[in-house]
Amino acid sequence: MNAHVTALALAFLLDLAIGDPPDWPHPVKWIGKMISFLDRRWNRGSHRKLKGTAMVLAVIGMVYITGFFLVSLCYHIHPVAGILVEAVIISTTIAQKSLGEAAREVYEPLRDGDLPEARKKLSYIVGRDTLGLPEAEIVRGTVETVAENTSDGITAPLFWGLIGGAPLALVYRAVNTCDSMVGYQNERYREYGWASAKLDDLFNWIPARLTAIMMMCVMKPVKTTYRHAWSVLLRDAKKHPSPNSGWGEATVAALLGIRLGGVNVYQGKKSYRMEMGEGLENLNIDHIMQTVTIMKRTSLVFLLLMMIGGVACELAFTWI
Repeated sequence: MNAHVTALALAFLLDLAIGDPPDWPHPVKWIGKMISFLDRRWNRGSHRKLKGTAMVLAVIGMVYITGFFLVSLCYHIHPVAGILVEAVIISTTIAQKSLGEAAREVYEPLRDGDLPEARKKLSYIVGRDTLGLPEAEIVRGTVETVAENTSDGITAPLFWGLIGGAPLALVYRAVNTCDSMVGYQNERYREYGWASAKLDDLFNWIPARLTAIMMMCVMKPVKTTYRHAWSVLLRDAKKHPSPNSGWGEATVAALLGIRLGGVNVYQGKKSYRMEMGEGLENLNIDHIMQTVTIMKRTSLVFLLLMMIGGVACELAFTWI
């Protein structure tokens, strides 16, 4: 456990320092190629739900076995080698640096009044149509993305990395990647992506709620009280179509006194998402960087709590 805790801390620092350089080899790229390969061959004909279940199990099985043997081999060579390799692997499952950079790439053109460039940058991180979006909607899309991915991209892999080291962190990232690639409610993926979506919900259930609690602890609510912010969070988190994504978004909405949700357009078709928050403030560009601040503080506090919890468990097992 102590080795996992050390690797976790190093992974966090590595991600902060390096992030995800686009030209470097990355496990998610390999996982994505595996998913695409199986999608082309299995997502056809009958029994698509069964085939989709087999796909996600095959992917996570391959990822876990590869990660387990690689890390075990390095620990067998030397504990320091094991910790370093495990840290590098876990760092590839964390996206704090890249998430913050993506938000800033939208914020900077907005700050300079360049709406077309801000829409273009937003289109890189959201699935909705961004053409013609006004400033407030660009801000909303960015804030929602950072709020949701604080759990998906940072705290959840830290959580599973603590429990099962690099192999389980990789499994989490594989499940998350399966969901992002095939977990859609459309004709092609409704059945084939069913298992991926359900597994992703399962893996994110605890981290999403822990993340919301951490968010509430790291920032004072704007124009309201903690008690009222908690009531808004508990009231609105369930409004999101995802059982987990609403926790991050509702918490940010409650803390910043803004309203998230509303009408999004996907490939020209309007989709309404129930609104979260009470709109005590109109959305503006400052809310992007405030959300990034919440994300950074939450990630650090979450890491510290995971480390403390890991050490405490180690001591408890030693005493027993």
